Amino acid sequence: MKAIQFDRLGGPEVMELREVPKPELKPGTVIVKNHVIALNYGDVFFIQGQYLVKPVFPDIPGMEGAGIIDAVAPDVTGLNPGMRVAYIGMGAYAEYNRMRASRVIPIPEGTPFEQAASFPIAVLTAWHLIHSCHRTTPDQTVLVHSAAGGVGIAAVQIARAAGAHVIGTVSSDDKAELVRKYGAHEVINYESHDFAAEAMRITDGRGIDLILDAVGKPTFEKGLKCLAPFGHLILYGSAGGPPDPIDVRAKLFPKSQKVSGFVVPMVYGMKEIHHRGLDAVFKLSREGKLTIPIGGTFPLAQAADALRFLQSRRSTGKILLTP
Repeated sequence: MKAIQFDRLGGPEVMELREVPKPELKPGTVIVKNHVIALNYGDVFFIQGQYLVKPVFPDIPGMEGAGIIDAVAPDVTGLNPGMRVAYIGMGAYAEYNRMRASRVIPIPEGTPFEQAASFPIAVLTAWHLIHSCHRTTPDQTVLVHSAAGGVGIAAVQIARAAGAHVIGTVSSDDKAELVRKYGAHEVINYESHDFAAEAMRITDGRGIDLILDAVGKPTFEKGLKCLAPFGHLILYGSAGGPPDPIDVRAKLFPKSQKVSGFVVPMVYGMKEIHHRGLDAVFKLSREGKLTIPIGGTFPLAQAADALRFLQSRRSTGKILLTP
């Protein structure tokens, strides 16, 4: 099969299209023939050696995709060859991928592969941030950083569906229009405005109840400054670098605020919570309340260009690869 491999750490330039053996079944796994592969910022960190999972050279990047089950191990139940599925798991930049059965999600009828490929990480991350890590209610204000990205655009829609007042931050006016289209009540261009000052103005000085932050260092301190009493900042990424350590007593005690972290893979081992999220996001999708715009589609051979586009801050929604 064809796959993207890398055998040294670095940027997109380390990735190469190669012919490699098709993966073989192991107990508890299935083989998925990829139709669509979704990019994530974690892919950048993985090839740099900065992700939670470290590469074993030569390795294949990618952690999210959708396709058709090609083969199923004898000990796996509930999954069959020919089923349409999405998945979360390493090694997605390839024509075929071997996945643990627990990481595979059957796709409801009518859901396109392009949408389904965005659900395992982007959409489920957004849902769990809003409904598992925090109990978002209609009287709350939610601020979503990087609101035009895959997780961001999902979070805007999910928070809006929960009845919250939604503020998105973006890096350009073009992205602002997109985020408004998908349901944000207010959008702040952080390149031209101080988002913390704008957030305080919009909330009449009260502050934000929930901030969803995948940026890290450039936004973290300002985020703490515009949190409301009992406000909650969730850090689920660090595209701008890890934030500096904080003095909990000095920063959080005065307004009884809290900071937490989240990564979606840990939910996959919590069956009840995982399925609650799946049922909810597919329900929102069926109701027309949740859709992920596709910001670009590249052939697998152009994976390096696709990753550069993701890093450029010009992209919106999800960027996809097609084998």
